[in-house]
Amino acid sequence: MNGGDPRLANLFRAVALVVIAGWLLVIGKGLLIPVFAAVISVYVLTTAAEAMGRMPVLRHVGSLWRHMLVLVLFILAFIGLGLVVAVTVNQLIALAPVYRDNLETLAGQLANYVGIERHPTWADIRQATIGQLDLGAIISSLLGSVTSLGATIFLVVVYAGFLMAERFSFPAKLAAAFPRGDQAEKTAQLISDVNRRIGNYLAVKTLINVILGAISYAVLWAFGVDFALFWAVLIALFNYIPYVGSLVGVMFPVALSLAQFGSIGTTLFLAALLTGAQVYVGNILEPRMFARQLNLSTFVILVALSLWTALWGLPGAILAVPMTSMLAIIFAAFPETRFIAVLLADRIDPDDDAHDNAPAALLPR
Repeated sequence: MNGGDPRLANLFRAVALVVIAGWLLVIGKGLLIPVFAAVISVYVLTTAAEAMGRMPVLRHVGSLWRHMLVLVLFILAFIGLGLVVAVTVNQLIALAPVYRDNLETLAGQLANYVGIERHPTWADIRQATIGQLDLGAIISSLLGSVTSLGATIFLVVVYAGFLMAERFSFPAKLAAAFPRGDQAEKTAQLISDVNRRIGNYLAVKTLINVILGAISYAVLWAFGVDFALFWAVLIALFNYIPYVGSLVGVMFPVALSLAQFGSIGTTLFLAALLTGAQVYVGNILEPRMFARQLNLSTFVILVALSLWTALWGLPGAILAVPMTSMLAIIFAAFPETRFIAVLLADRIDPDDDAHDNAPAALLPR
């Protein structure tokens, strides 16, 4: 090995490190998902608490009290979300036979329209398709998944509370951990940069998702779709997933409307309005509210989305962009890993490359 190529050895170590890290992420996802979700939540909560400090009514309230208020609101929001989900799932189970009958009626009408009445008969087709569906069992399985999600959310809330409390003592810990030189100051600056950029992104993204959820709720309520509030919240949450999340979020209420109303025309009209809301928010409102988005190329976002979804499923898809952005900011802060940040970046300002703070060229402003 002494006569070997050191670059090859470094490449081997890097590949081994990536494989080990991926293995740990997979086997430890039950522990890591709540932790990472709590960290991401704290970014939003901290940014919200700082925004409260700029409000005339809360300007004179101490920082600690503002953070406590935001945390309480965060907990209440999750409790409310849990209640909405529990009530919705129970009612879905109760209404499953009605939805199934509506789908059978619609399928029968379509079969008659296209002339499928003999060879095979409609009864045969129904038995081979819709007759095989046990909506009650499907929704009961969904209830089990929701229960597991509730346990994860509880851990996220607990971890976020302790992280908020630890935040105030963290600078003192850094100073004690790095008593000599300026390493503590550089580390604190890096953490502050990550906090500011990721926090601002998540805060604005959350506000955009709330607006999208409100518009979607108004549309669903106007159509009389069952569980409009639940579907609006679901659409808002799925919008955290780039590119595909908004489409997936719309599919659920559209599918339910088909089962509820048994009308293709009504369903298509609803789908058009919900999609229009997505287009407005994604292509008009979001670019205006984001002066410059987190500096990641579209290809990198798609790869990160695929990777984190493969590792952690839906939670990984939601956390993909902020976690990848944090890695890019950290890579940009060190000369040894700056080339990785360059590869991940969407924009590079050549005027900044000549300065000592060149990593800033890779980051959004």
